[in-house]
Amino acid sequence: MDFKIKEQSFIARIAAWKLKERNMAIVLGKTIFLHGVSADDFKNNSTWLKHEQEHIRQFKQYGFLPFIYKYLLESLKNGYHNNKFEVAAREAEQK
Repeated sequence: MDFKIKEQSFIARIAAWKLKERNMAIVLGKTIFLHGVSADDFKNNSTWLKHEQEHIRQFKQYGFLPFIYKYLLESLKNGYHNNKFEVAAREAEQK
């Protein structure tokens, strides 16, 4: 799968703060933004990598702005944990 990784990302730092997490990865399009973890450590964590690759697939399937809209709407309706896109990403971790 074609993707880029950006370490020490401000956007990932904001997400980590919001979700009260020490380490964070957030996907926008084909880029995985990291906070609190190196690219090497992230890539060596196959579960986490599969999770974020599922989000990249979701962006590809729905398109950049439509996916962001759908993701945010889903989070507002069902919360982060029950967001169907997060559920699918957690399921992808096991593949």
